[in-house]
Amino acid sequence: MKITEIKISLRDEGKLKGFANITLDDIFVVRGLKIIQGLKGYFIAMPNRRRKDGTFKDIAHPIKSDFREKMEKVILEKYFEEVNQTQQENPIMISSDMS
Repeated sequence: MKITEIKISLRDEGKLKGFANITLDDIFVVRGLKIIQGLKGYFIAMPNRRRKDGTFKDIAHPIKSDFREKMEKVILEKYFEEVNQTQQENPIMISSDMS
C-alpha cells in the first residue's frame, strides 16, 4: 500500500502543529491525522473519537508498525516542507535596533 497524496494544514495551537489528510493507492482517503509536538519530538496521532467514558478510540490506524513508521516519516517530511515554505514566503522581521 502506497501513500499517493499528502495534504497538510498548518496550525500552531500548543502541541497541535497541523493536520494531515492522506490518500492511499489513489483510492482511499484518511482525514484528520494530527501532527503533534511531544516531549520527545514530533509524531502523528490517528483520527479518533471520544467515547462516552471520556477516553478516545482511534477510528483508523495502521495495523503493522512498519507501515505506521513509514506513514509518520513521509507525513512529517511533508509537514516540514510546508513549514519551511511558509517561513520563506512570510519571513519574520527581526529588528536589529536595540535602543
